[in-house]
Amino acid sequence: MVVILKGSCMVKPAEPTWNGRLPLTEWDQTGTLTHVPTIYFYRLSQPPPQTILKTLKDSLSLTLVHFYPLAGRLSWLGGGRLALDCTAAGVELIEADSELKLDDLGDFSPCPEFMSLIPSVNYNIPIHEQPLLIVQLTKFRCGGISLGVSISHAAADGQSALHFMSEWARVARGEPLCAAPFLDRRVLRAGDPPPANSSFFDTQFDSPPLLIGKTSSEEERKKKTMEAMLKLTKNQVEKLKSEANEGWPAEFGRAFTRYEAIAGHIWRCACRARGLEPEQATAMGVCVDLRRRMQPPLPEKYFGNAILDVVTSGRAGELVSRPLSYASSRIREAIEKVTDEYINAAVDFLKCQPELFRFQDLYGLEHNQGPFHGNPNLGVTSWMNLPIHGLDFGWGREIYVGPGNHDFDGDSLILPGRDGDGSLVVALCLQAAHMEAFKKYFYQDI
Repeated sequence: MVVILKGSCMVKPAEPTWNGRLPLTEWDQTGTLTHVPTIYFYRLSQPPPQTILKTLKDSLSLTLVHFYPLAGRLSWLGGGRLALDCTAAGVELIEADSELKLDDLGDFSPCPEFMSLIPSVNYNIPIHEQPLLIVQLTKFRCGGISLGVSISHAAADGQSALHFMSEWARVARGEPLCAAPFLDRRVLRAGDPPPANSSFFDTQFDSPPLLIGKTSSEEERKKKTMEAMLKLTKNQVEKLKSEANEGWPAEFGRAFTRYEAIAGHIWRCACRARGLEPEQATAMGVCVDLRRRMQPPLPEKYFGNAILDVVTSGRAGELVSRPLSYASSRIREAIEKVTDEYINAAVDFLKCQPELFRFQDLYGLEHNQGPFHGNPNLGVTSWMNLPIHGLDFGWGREIYVGPGNHDFDGDSLILPGRDGDGSLVVALCLQAAHMEAFKKYFYQDI
C-alpha cells in the first residue's frame, strides 16, 4: 500500500495544565510498556472536507486539557522504574493520503498494509522524547478515512484509552465532556515507599515455561508469525460455553463465563496446533481488571493501568485430553485469587524489587529482558465488555475497529462483534507454522 505522509504537528492542551512529575503505579511500570495500536475505518458519504484535520486537531487540544498526562513524557528513574512528567509537550497528529479505496482492504483483517496506516513509534530515540499518543489520519481515494491510534500502555490501559477516545469524539461533535478522568494514581499506591518486607509467595512473577529440552526462548522468538481474525457467531459462543459447563457440578460454583470458556478453548487449540508433548508445561496470561476488586473500589473513570496479568498453567496432555471444563477451571482459579489482599501483596512484592526489567515487555525499548509469552505459552485478553464500537467524531460511526498489527506469538484478544448480536472475534497471532492447524481445531465441532 502506498501511503503518502503529508505532514505532522504536535498538539498541546488548549489551556495551561498542571506541570510536574506524576508518580506511576507498579501496574503502569510492568507488563507491556510500548504503544498499543488501534485502527478505525470510516466510510464517508461524501469526500472528507478540508476541515476534518482541523476538527480533529482542535478537539484533541481541548480534550487534552482534561487528559493532560497524555501530553507528557515518560522518564527513567533507574532500575527499570518510570515516572510521567506532565510537561504539556503534546501528542503527535499525522496527516496522510492513500491511493487505495477502502474496498481494497476486504474485511479489514490485519495485514502488512495496515502498518502504513498506524503511526509508528521510534523506540530508538530516548523515552523522554517519545509522545505517549500518536494519531494518524489517512484519507483514501474513495473518500473514506482511517484513524490509526498508538497509545502508550504505561500511560493508560484499554479501558482508560477508550474513555479518552470517547471523550475526544464527543468534543469533536461539539458536545461537552461527559466524565472527567480521575488522575490521582496514589489510590493504587503510586509513589509510596516500599514496605519493610514482602510476603508474596505466588508464582505470578515466575518466568514462563520453556519448551522441553530448551534452555532459552531465543529460537522461538525468531520464528515467523502471522495473524488471523477468527469470528464466532452467537451460537458458536453459546456452544462453547455449554461445553465448558457440561458435567461441571453446581456445587463447584457458578457457571463458566464466555471468557473462561473461549480462553480455555484457545488454550487447548494452541496446545494441539503446536504439537506440544503431553508433559509440556504451558502457561496462559489472563488480564484481570482491578477496578472493582479493590476495597474500596477505584474511583469511577480512574485513568491509568488498573489491570493485572495473572498466570495459570497446566500440562498440555491434561489440557487436551480432559474436558474443556478443566482448562476453564484453571483460568477461573487464576482470576478468583485476585482479591484486594492479593493485589496489595503483589504491589508490595514489586516495590521491594531492586529492578523491574524482568517484569516488563519492552520490545523495542532500551532493555529486552522481559518474559516471552509465545510457544508454549500464550495470553488471552478480553475486550468483550469494552465499548470499542460507535466512535463518532461527527461523520458517523466507524465501519470497522480493531487492533493494529500485533505480531507477538501467543498474543490474542477477544473482541465484541460490531452489530451487538452476541458474536465475537478472536484476534490471534501465532507462529506461521501453527496457524492453519489452529484454525482447524478452533472450528472443529463448533
